[in-house]
Amino acid sequence: MKDLNINQDGRQGKAANLIKELCAQFLGRENNNTSLITVTACSVSPDLKRATLFMTVLPENKEQEALGFVKRKRSELREYLKKNMATKTIPFIDVMIDKGEKNRQKIDELLLEK
Repeated sequence: MKDLNINQDGRQGKAANLIKELCAQFLGRENNNTSLITVTACSVSPDLKRATLFMTVLPENKEQEALGFVKRKRSELREYLKKNMATKTIPFIDVMIDKGEKNRQKIDELLLEK
């Protein structure tokens, strides 16, 4: 479940990977370093007009603050994508905390306890 791009066709998968990488670069530059924001996956609609960015945040108690930060930066993020993507359509970006990654980490912790 970590890489949502696997189930998308070539065009969608390429767009999702590019968006994921560019968003990670942008957030790495713009983050105020009170938390570590990691872009874990990206899912793109078939028409390439919408993209969902999945991220994890450390420490966990800063998740909502980081989510709000990224949502406030969406217009700047779209401008960054426009400058760095060679496509005519720049997708609307939605942002979510990656619950799948959090669940995987919890399972790993439980397995290590045994």
